[in-house]
Amino acid sequence: MADITLTAAVRNNLSTLQSTASMISSTQERLSTGMKVNSALDNPNSYFTAASLNNRASDLSNLQDDMGQSVSTLTAADKGIKAISKLVDAAKGKANQALQSEDKEQRAKYSKEFNDLRTQIQDLAKDSGYKGKNLLGGDGNDLKVKFNEDGTSKLDIKSVDFTDLSAADSDLKLGAVQQLEKGDFTSGAMTLGSGTFEAATKLDTLDNYAAGGKITIKYGSGDDAKTKELEITADNTVGDLAAAIKEVTGEDFTIDGTAKTLSGKVADDLTFSYEASSGGETGGELSTGDTTTGLVKNGWSEDAGIEASLETLKTAQDSLRAQASTFGTNLSVVQNRKNFTADMINTLEVGAGKLTLADTNKEGANLAALQTQQQLATSTLALAARANQSVLQLIR
Repeated sequence: MADITLTAAVRNNLSTLQSTASMISSTQERLSTGMKVNSALDNPNSYFTAASLNNRASDLSNLQDDMGQSVSTLTAADKGIKAISKLVDAAKGKANQALQSEDKEQRAKYSKEFNDLRTQIQDLAKDSGYKGKNLLGGDGNDLKVKFNEDGTSKLDIKSVDFTDLSAADSDLKLGAVQQLEKGDFTSGAMTLGSGTFEAATKLDTLDNYAAGGKITIKYGSGDDAKTKELEITADNTVGDLAAAIKEVTGEDFTIDGTAKTLSGKVADDLTFSYEASSGGETGGELSTGDTTTGLVKNGWSEDAGIEASLETLKTAQDSLRAQASTFGTNLSVVQNRKNFTADMINTLEVGAGKLTLADTNKEGANLAALQTQQQLATSTLALAARANQSVLQLIR
C-alpha cells in the first residue's frame, strides 16, 4: 500500500496534537500519583536524592520505635522503684511498731511481717521487666539505646539488682530479721538424788532437797525475765517441778529419772537456783552445767536489733531515691531524643517531598490548559483538512 501524503499544515497540526496528548498523559500521571518525579527517568538527580532522604527517614523511624520500647522499659523500672519505696516505708512502720512495744511476742510478729514485706520487695523487683528486659534484675539486663543510624550516638543504661537483698553485690541491701529458733535444754547437772525417780516422786524424798527449800526458775534475761519459785513441801513432786517450768516457758519438759534430767525446747535462756532451808541440807547447784543448745533469739528481741534494721531501711530508701533519679534522667534523655528523631524524620520527608511531590494546583491548571489546547489543535487539524476538500469541490 502506498504511503499516504499529508500536507504540511496537517502534519504540523497532527504533531501538535500528539505532543499535547503526551503532556496530558504526563500531567494526569502526576495528579494520580501526587508525584512529579515517579522514576529516575523523570529526574535522576531529584529521584536519587529523595530516595536517600527517605531511606534515612526510614532508618530513623525504626530507631524511633526502639526508643519507644526503651521508654517503656525505663517506665516499668521507675514504677517498680516507686512501688518498692512504698513497701520499704511499710517495713519501716513495722520496725517502729516493734520499737514501741516491749512484748517479745509482738516484736516477733512484727519481725515476721517485716520479712514478708522484704520478700515482696524482691518479688516486685523481679516483676518490673518489660519485654524480657528488667532494669531492676541485675546482670544481663543493661539497656543500650541507639539514637542514629551507625550507633555512634547512644545511651548505655546500667541495670541494678534489687532481686536479692541479702547478696553482697546487691544494689539494695535489706537483711532479713532472724526468726526465733528454739534450743534444746537439758538439766544435766540437776542433782535430784540417787537411784531412779518418776513424775510422782516427792521432791523432799530426794537426797539433796528437803521441805522448806526453794527452787527458783528464771526464764529470759533482764527486765523481761520471768521467774517462778517452787516451795518444797511434803507434797511437791518432780512432776510439779516440770509443771512449774512449763508455767514460765510455755513448753512441756520430759522427765528422765534414770538419766536424772529434765529436758525440753525453750525460746529463751533458762536457769535454776536452789535455796536451802535452815535444816542444813546442801541441795544441788541447779544452774551448774545446765546447757541450751541451738537457741537463736529473734533479731528484734532487743532494741539494738530494731535500730539496726531502721538504719538499713534508711540506707535502702536513699538508694532507691538515687536510682529513681538516675532512671528519671535516662528517661528524659531517651524521650527527648525520641521527639527529636520524630522531628528529624519529618524534616527528611518534607525535603524529599520538595524534590518529588507534585503541585496538584499547578498540575490541575496545566491539565485544563492542555485540554483546551488539545481541543484547539483538533479544530485546527479539521481546518487544515478542509483545504483539500476545497480542491475536491473544484474537481467535481
